Amino acid sequence: MKDYIAPMTDSAPSSQTFMKMHGLGNDFVIIDSRGRSAVTTPGLARALGDRHRGVGFDQLAEIRDGEGTDISLDFWNSDGSRAGACGNATRCVAAHVMGETGSTSLTIRTARGALSARIDEGMVSVNMGQPQFAWDEIPLSRDVDHRHLPLEGDPVAVGMGNPHCVFFVPDAEAVPLTDWGPKVEHDPLFPEATNVEFAEVRARDEIRMRVWERGTGVTLACGSGACATAVAAHLRGLTDRRVRMELDGGWLVLDWREDGVWMTGPTAHVFTAALTPAFLDAL
Repeated sequence: MKDYIAPMTDSAPSSQTFMKMHGLGNDFVIIDSRGRSAVTTPGLARALGDRHRGVGFDQLAEIRDGEGTDISLDFWNSDGSRAGACGNATRCVAAHVMGETGSTSLTIRTARGALSARIDEGMVSVNMGQPQFAWDEIPLSRDVDHRHLPLEGDPVAVGMGNPHCVFFVPDAEAVPLTDWGPKVEHDPLFPEATNVEFAEVRARDEIRMRVWERGTGVTLACGSGACATAVAAHLRGLTDRRVRMELDGGWLVLDWREDGVWMTGPTAHVFTAALTPAFLDAL
């Protein structure tokens, strides 16, 4: 790609290059740290995540050298907390790296493990791995039936490298996300807080979903949340294993296969820029 960002070295000037990318409006700051140590800190993540005084993002992804894979990825939320998984950011980074190498496949190390990605006719797919159902892996604070959590609304808990709480509702558009989202996110049942999805099943192969993301709030899309929702719907017997899903920002295809949950959709590289030394010095 012509706009490929060469990794900076420790002797580089005190500025920081980054990319702004999105998948269905789920937007990310991408920092390329291949060939050097990680640079992201909680303070940097919070400063960059501020949409008024920084850049603004739903998550930040930092590209690292691979660990038995082509690359590794670290994820951060806009409140400065770490995120264990971010499906749309993974697809965005995969599209960028495959674009610079000319490859149609890629392996990526995340906290979720080694993930596979591929590109076909402009659509980028990533295998987000098998869902987690054990209460201490999701995680939940105690051993309860993850298919029917003891919460109002009878939600389903699914782990996708991060926790998800999926509610099935008759009309996703009518859900007051800013009221229900934060209440569920910080319920004592979730020791690490949780992402919250509200899903309307339209057909055996179609779902409408809206999301409140842990550490961020309302977003236009959430890749790991889409995976968790597809899994939860199938567990409840509401859908087949392959579904189309409409999120606020657009459509994804989810396919729960024997090797994991594959997620497919578009990505966009919006711009490349650099933080100034003054911005970094003020952190």
